[in-house]
Amino acid sequence: MPALLTANSSDYSPDMVTVAKDEVEDEAACIWRAQRSDTRAFETLYRLHVDKIYGLCLRMTGNVSEAEDCTQEAFIQAWNKLSKFRGDSAFTTWMHRIAVNTVLGRIRKSKREHDRIQTAADALPTPLFTNDDGELRDLAEAVDRLPEGARHVFVLHAVYGYSHDEAGSMLGIATGTSKAQLHRARRLLAQQLKEQGFEE
Repeated sequence: MPALLTANSSDYSPDMVTVAKDEVEDEAACIWRAQRSDTRAFETLYRLHVDKIYGLCLRMTGNVSEAEDCTQEAFIQAWNKLSKFRGDSAFTTWMHRIAVNTVLGRIRKSKREHDRIQTAADALPTPLFTNDDGELRDLAEAVDRLPEGARHVFVLHAVYGYSHDEAGSMLGIATGTSKAQLHRARRLLAQQLKEQGFEE
């Protein structure tokens, strides 16, 4: 297992080290080498994608500690399953699917999801959206308070741009259910923001 996967939580700070452009190899070549147990090639892939995967995990869990754990677990799984990656989709999409499955697996094992939703806003040191505007902070906190099904669809569809078919496939739900959850998310968000005094 690459040493990078034993990193501590400080590695997930907003100032994460990124790979300089002149050091980035062709991603396909990195994947090819990593599939042949080249840990340095996998470290390059890790550094290229860790911020995106952490961001997805953070938005889905609403909890910094959970997001860090899910990010690490997702990359461990990616390392173990890398031989199965055939390039049918982009590597980022493949990693997103692993991350979503990791988050959902942890949620299924946890009986404290309700508590996490209630305390998500207090657990986040910074808003989900990188902007000092108060309205965006309020929106981010409102997203955190959504029921998990609605929140997951909202994150995948509205934030990351996946289609309902793709979001449904990742979450293991029907396309129609994804659409219904997005409608529910938007309705609940509008209700929450209206209660906080924002214009519709």
